[in-house]
Amino acid sequence: MKTARASSKGGWAVYAFTAAFFGCFLLWPIWQTVQGAFVDAGGGFTADYFVEVFRNRFYLEGLSNAFLLAAASCALCLLIALPLAFIADRFDFPCKRLFSVLILAPMILPPFVGAIGMKQILGQMGTLNSTLAALRILPLRDGIDWLGHGRFWGCALMNALHLYPILYLNVVSALANIDPAMEEAAENLGCTGLRKFLKITLPLMMPGLFAGGTIVFIWAFTELGVPLMFDYNRVTPVQIFYGVKEIAGNPFPYALVVVTLAGTALLYLASKLSLGRDNLSMMPKAAVFAGTRRPGFLTGILCTACFTAVTLVALLPHLGVVLISFSRDWYGTILPEGWTLSHYKAALGHNLTVPSIINSLKYASLSTVVDLILGVAIAYVVVRTDLPGRHLLDSVAMLPLAVPGLVLAFGYISMSQEGRFFSFLNPTRNPAFLLIIAYSVRRLPYVVRAAAAGLAQTSVTLEEAAQNLGASPWRAVRKITLPLISANILAGGLLAFSFAMLEVSDSLILAQKQQDFPITKAIYELFNLLGEGRAVASALGVWAMLFLGLTLLAATRLLGKKMGTLFRV
Repeated sequence: MKTARASSKGGWAVYAFTAAFFGCFLLWPIWQTVQGAFVDAGGGFTADYFVEVFRNRFYLEGLSNAFLLAAASCALCLLIALPLAFIADRFDFPCKRLFSVLILAPMILPPFVGAIGMKQILGQMGTLNSTLAALRILPLRDGIDWLGHGRFWGCALMNALHLYPILYLNVVSALANIDPAMEEAAENLGCTGLRKFLKITLPLMMPGLFAGGTIVFIWAFTELGVPLMFDYNRVTPVQIFYGVKEIAGNPFPYALVVVTLAGTALLYLASKLSLGRDNLSMMPKAAVFAGTRRPGFLTGILCTACFTAVTLVALLPHLGVVLISFSRDWYGTILPEGWTLSHYKAALGHNLTVPSIINSLKYASLSTVVDLILGVAIAYVVVRTDLPGRHLLDSVAMLPLAVPGLVLAFGYISMSQEGRFFSFLNPTRNPAFLLIIAYSVRRLPYVVRAAAAGLAQTSVTLEEAAQNLGASPWRAVRKITLPLISANILAGGLLAFSFAMLEVSDSLILAQKQQDFPITKAIYELFNLLGEGRAVASALGVWAMLFLGLTLLAATRLLGKKMGTLFRV
């Protein structure tokens, strides 16, 4: 009884703190944004601003482009991820373990940094046109302006090459959960090949497919960095970004954010309703053999070739960034005409980069501490207790995955305007606190999911045995449970820290003074500088790429196939 009371008391404390945390730094900024969209100058309710978004040709074009961009990005991700996931689940082909690591490579660089490399490859005087000129297919002076005529597809391709691993991880996880007895039963009844996939396998993996697709769609719909880099300004996230400068006297940025939030909220709700239904893929597996099979020689080569081709294409932006970082001059040639290491030295010694690295380390470290404490506590309440509402707590903890960083950052700007309760947090004075909170809110789901996975695999009887021997509930958790799930906690913490280091939307919007810039804002500012700015930005991007690559590799080794659960709404 004492243990139950202690557990209940601690659980309610977690409820209270989580409610206060999300109330102040998730719901309140959203409410302030909604209020700005529906309150007129006299303080009365009005829907005119909201309706005008759908009447104004400029705003309507931005919304239409953002939606189409998200749909195209999602479709491209599906075309890439679905075949790869099916191959990885069914066949044990050559170099499979290597590709299971390389599949995450596109995620080691923020897509807006990869856009620097893609612009070099697809620009009018870039690598592709230079190659066509060298092959005498097309004169360089008549080179196709691939990005000028196709900025939309350039953005969609960059999003897809960055986001398809999320969809892949979810699909692989869903396929691993399918009861093989169902597919065998279908085969025994004559349902084989493509028909079996469409009638049996695809419906069973639909929850994982929909979960990953929702994240990809929301991410692409609200992506700010890639359109900025490609100068694709007629899209809602960029319109909101420029509208921040007029936030004090223009209600339309508020209305744009509310429309964006409404769209992502509907997707999140649809995902929760879909995943909340009972589905056969989550039933206990039958006692039959369902391992991968070794394909024939030709099939194995084809499987390896598929992964190789996708990986090479996905790493093209990274290769472009790396080459730019080493180049002295690169204009109108296939490869740079000269090579240097000076940009790497500048990236670690430039008056814009060094403070940004220190700032990012500070912001990301403190936000990760918040995530570890709150995330592990939430996961424990959800998995280990039977308190009422614990599943709601889990859903609330996952909510930041459905709230885009763009919306959250705008909400923080809104709630900290002069005359409002949180005006003392105005980022124009010092954005450190809001950046730390923004990073922690956005990355909390990773820690919750990782810790919950570890707790679900660890028997509660070990804690009970410790308590029966006289240990207090807290001592049993600290001495028994936490060491057993330390690998999961470490993996979640690594992901939270590394993605916070390279957060884009929050950094671009909230950091407004040079001394407060994190790494991603410094890269953006360097890219816009004349001279060697682009090369120094690329070098800083390569340092960030190496850092994030090592953390993702460590997290993958710790979590394995469970990585996909971290990217579910």
